[in-house]
Amino acid sequence: MEQDRYRRGWEKLKEIDGEAGERVIESLKDIAPDLGRYTIEFPFGDIYSRPGLDLKSREIATVAALTALGNAAPQLKVHINAALNVGCTREEIVEVIMQMAIYAGFPAALNGMFKAKEVFKERDEKKE
Repeated sequence: MEQDRYRRGWEKLKEIDGEAGERVIESLKDIAPDLGRYTIEFPFGDIYSRPGLDLKSREIATVAALTALGNAAPQLKVHINAALNVGCTREEIVEVIMQMAIYAGFPAALNGMFKAKEVFKERDEKKE
């Protein structure tokens, strides 16, 4: 059972986050390998693998939540990339972040928008 959960989570992590997600897990190996395993098993093996929402909807919710938190810039960048990986457009991501100005305030929305701008620029530079 635990092995299935890990395998399912690892596959889902790769599908959503690609190399960025793998780098996060790899970076934990020397200090907190259990946290890496928990990250694979619970969020990706259990929650992201549930049938109730598609991955695009899950990433829209995640981008909104991380923007609203206002203190999770590295994770927000990973999930903006993930949202693009699962089919969100740049315009949809911008609109989600703008929506957070209402509920999380302008500072959180501005900070989120600047992270989106960084992600878009990085992706454009990789294409060149």
